[in-house]
This record gives sequence, C-alpha cells and structure tokens, in this order.
Amino acid sequence: MTSLRPALVIFDCDGVLVDTERVGNLRLADWLTEAGYPVSYEDCRRRFVGQSMASVKAKVAAAGVDLGDDFVQRWNDGLPALFAAGLEPIPHVRQAAETIFAAGIPHCVASSGQLSKMRLTLGLTGLLPLFEDVLFSVSMVTRGKPFPDLFLHAAEAMGHAPGACVVVEDSVAGVTAARAAGMRALAYCGDPEAERDGLHAAGGELFDDMRDLPRLIGIA
Repeated sequence: MTSLRPALVIFDCDGVLVDTERVGNLRLADWLTEAGYPVSYEDCRRRFVGQSMASVKAKVAAAGVDLGDDFVQRWNDGLPALFAAGLEPIPHVRQAAETIFAAGIPHCVASSGQLSKMRLTLGLTGLLPLFEDVLFSVSMVTRGKPFPDLFLHAAEAMGHAPGACVVVEDSVAGVTAARAAGMRALAYCGDPEAERDGLHAAGGELFDDMRDLPRLIGIA
C-alpha cells in the first residue's frame, strides 16, 4: 500500500484530534436558540459542524437573526470555561499520530477554530507538543470550509502539492473543502452521531477507528 503514502497529513482539530463536538454544539444550540434562532443540538451539528463561528454568524444573519458584532469574540472568550471540566483526545489518535510522525511524514493541523482555541484544546488533551509549530487557522484565509482555501494555504506553507496531501476530517464541510482542494479525504466516523451518508457523498473515505489511520495511508 506504499502508493497511498502522502507527502503531508493534514488533521482537522475538533472531532479528529480532540473530542469537542458534543459539548461545543450543545452550547452553540443553546446560544442560537436564546438569540431567536431555534435549533436542536442535532440540527446544530448537521448545519454548522466543521465551520467557523464567523460562518455560523453569517448563516444565522441570512435567516434574519443578528447575533451581534461581538458574537465570535464572546464565543472564543467563553471556551476556557466551557472546557474547564476537561476534554479527552479522540480515542487512539495519539497512537496513530505518533506512528505517522515516526514514519517521517510531515503533518499539520488546519482548523475552522482560532489559534487560541486549538492551543487550548490541544493543550488540555496533551496533544499540543505534537502540533504546536504547525497550526493553521481559518483566520489565515478569506474563506473557511467548505471552501478549499485553508487546506491549500496549509499545503503551500508546508511546501507540498495539494494532490500529494491527505486530509483527516470528521465534517461534511471539511471533506468538501479537502476534495475541492484536490486532496484525498479520510472521514473519521467514530462518533456515533457522525453524518456517514453526507461524508461519503462529499467524497470522504469512511473509517471508524483511529488505529486504522496509519494503514489507510500506507505505512502500517
């Protein structure tokens, strides 16, 4: 399977490295509902997972609900308290990442979150030392996922052609962005609430266990 070996592995953060999707979307659903945009937790995940808070704000505004100019800042300011009870890494992702790194394959993180959020969540889960110098945020590009800009920016900054990159994602928006960038997309579905059909339709290669990741990219 050596032909699958990528030049660069690009990890999403939330839902791929750190288990934040449930707690984050529960909070977001509450905030949006209180602001006059009623949405259940399930619908919140379906509509917004993998997207930046700026994109969420714009979509809600298009439905006639103004979240306020400070919405994104308020959201980011509240994250330390939201995650204070503790976070866990995605099961087996440390083992998978360390196997990939030991094989000498370059790696980075490209997330719809801010750099401060990535440093917070990766720090709380003990993963930050693995990725600290290779973090790419939606704040670095004009358009977030599902547009390809962030993945293309990360690949260029890391010095690799898009077609030689593999993206590990858990959201439809992220898989869509990866495929639009011309990259292979591995879609993690270990979360029982993952949108398997949507991920597959977007062009993702579904897998359920992070222990399979090295094999899927041809190194184990």
